[in-house]
Amino acid sequence: MDYLKSIVPSQLIAERGANLVIINPGSANVRIGLASQHVPFSVPQCVARYINGANQGHMLKVKDQSLKCQVTPTQQLEREKAYDIIASLLKIPFIDGESVNNSYPCKTGQVDAYNLQSNRIDSWINVMDKIQSLPSKIGNKDAQDQSLGQPQDGNDRDPICGTYKFKEFICGDEALQISPTDPYCLHRPICRGHLNVSQHYQLQQVLDDLYTIWESVLNDKLCIPKAERNMYSAILVVPETFDSREIKETLSIVLQDLCFSSEVVHQEGLAAAFGSGLSTACVVNMGAQVTSVICIEDGVALPNTCVTLPFGGEDISRCLLWIQRHSQTWSSIDTDTSRKPNGIATFQKFKESCRQITVPPMGLFYPPLLVPDEYPPPPRAWFHDYEDMLEDTWHAEFPRRSDISDNLFLGGNGGLSMWENYPIFPTRLKKEDNLGLAEAITSSILSTGRIDLQRKLFCSIHLIGGVALTNGLVAATEDRVLHAIPSNEAIDTVEVLQSRENPSFVTWKGGAILGILDLGREAWIQREDWIHNGIHIGSGRKYKDSFFMQAQAMSYMN
Repeated sequence: MDYLKSIVPSQLIAERGANLVIINPGSANVRIGLASQHVPFSVPQCVARYINGANQGHMLKVKDQSLKCQVTPTQQLEREKAYDIIASLLKIPFIDGESVNNSYPCKTGQVDAYNLQSNRIDSWINVMDKIQSLPSKIGNKDAQDQSLGQPQDGNDRDPICGTYKFKEFICGDEALQISPTDPYCLHRPICRGHLNVSQHYQLQQVLDDLYTIWESVLNDKLCIPKAERNMYSAILVVPETFDSREIKETLSIVLQDLCFSSEVVHQEGLAAAFGSGLSTACVVNMGAQVTSVICIEDGVALPNTCVTLPFGGEDISRCLLWIQRHSQTWSSIDTDTSRKPNGIATFQKFKESCRQITVPPMGLFYPPLLVPDEYPPPPRAWFHDYEDMLEDTWHAEFPRRSDISDNLFLGGNGGLSMWENYPIFPTRLKKEDNLGLAEAITSSILSTGRIDLQRKLFCSIHLIGGVALTNGLVAATEDRVLHAIPSNEAIDTVEVLQSRENPSFVTWKGGAILGILDLGREAWIQREDWIHNGIHIGSGRKYKDSFFMQAQAMSYMN
């Protein structure tokens, strides 16, 4: 303890951060980097896999499938009503063009056609690898010279043509720059804050894809080959939406497949508080596809305050696209991700270049405006083979799965189900999914049940995630939350804290801080222990996560 108080922070980071890798997976991107880095590498969490010739005509361009192909008439009506409510608040024209006050400038997000075109992703990458040795059948120089030419017509290429062959897989940004005519299928292993398991996307394929993406970043960006990872430890910072089985599966990827020597898991809300130097806050994490709210008190996460909303930055992008198409202020742009996966990426880049509080971001407070996509649930077998790794459930008896050994057994979950937000036949969102951001923040804080803590939290709202960079969102949040507080509550002040770190990376940064401050490492899992023993009932030793670590690390910060 005396050592921590006397050492210069930069020296501590250099000493303890050089062999700590922080992995922070999200629905759209994964952030990976050494704790000694100032910022992580942020890579689109997707991989495009080659489709062999026999199946090219029958495979999908995108592995996961949305259940909802288009907005229903009822949803369209609700969306237009929500738009007009927001237009009235912002004093801009209604959806039919009628203005509340013509003296106010339009804030619907008019598009600069030049900027839109400059953000297009129309240059396709080369998907071919050169074969090192020539086929033995080529016997003369003329035939050899002819074989060296790379094929130009993407529709007629074979898996191996001349001295070139298709790459087996392509990860990250490059996966979004593959021509629609090339024989690849895009996989997104995490969707809406959960592993993207469904009848179309089996669990083993999801896990293989996560491994492939993370392995690619470790090799190509961090230059840490697998043979050297026994000298590194990993910190996995997971979303609040992850349940126990998802934590267990990602633990196995990091320890067993990526070959790190040890690992600890922290949750994003707590990591964000540490990353911003806060001991008490209401953390609002606005990601690409999910928004979550959780309260932190004196460095301790309060799990009962967690609220998750099924929309995020990508839904705001789609809403902006809908508004511009409705007003016909630009030429058409193809964002059908089943045919052209980089279409939404093009639009996302444009949105990020002109962030401000317009009608689409206000959809966070009026969800009917956003109409988020829906996805099918996983097969029923998914629900029956995991145990709550965050609670003491060791004395309970659960049925075994035949394909999992007793040593690696993880029984029934005593916590929240991964897919509890999905009805049995999810043809539409449930009514409670229309809860707005202001109501979610208010509900989360009021659930603490103590007026002194509630007042403190309402004045300590912390916005993180890419959406938090939107200009004007702080003021809009303060205003909407203040109006959402019931009149019988003795609270009259709401304040959103200014960000001390980049909101997009603060959870990753917090994971680095937690790892550096953790001297005892009592919560860390060793690779050999996990592979040979896992976590099993009666061992007297269970996995400990952020809830075990937070008090110890907070004492270091104080």
